[in-house]
Amino acid sequence: MEALYLLIPLSVLVVFVALWIFFKASDGGQFDDLVGPGMRILQDEDRTVVDDPEAKPSSK
Repeated sequence: MEALYLLIPLSVLVVFVALWIFFKASDGGQFDDLVGPGMRILQDEDRTVVDDPEAKPSSK
């Protein structure tokens, strides 16, 4: 029974800290764009290099 005197206030404190972290992240814009990063994976951004026929090959 004596353990509850410690555990209940400690658990309430942990909940308030977790809510504070969540709302701080939310105010900072952490959850603004949830769809964009997922769609960015699907976009094909592979670019092919066009060979310049007049360019001289480099000799190493």
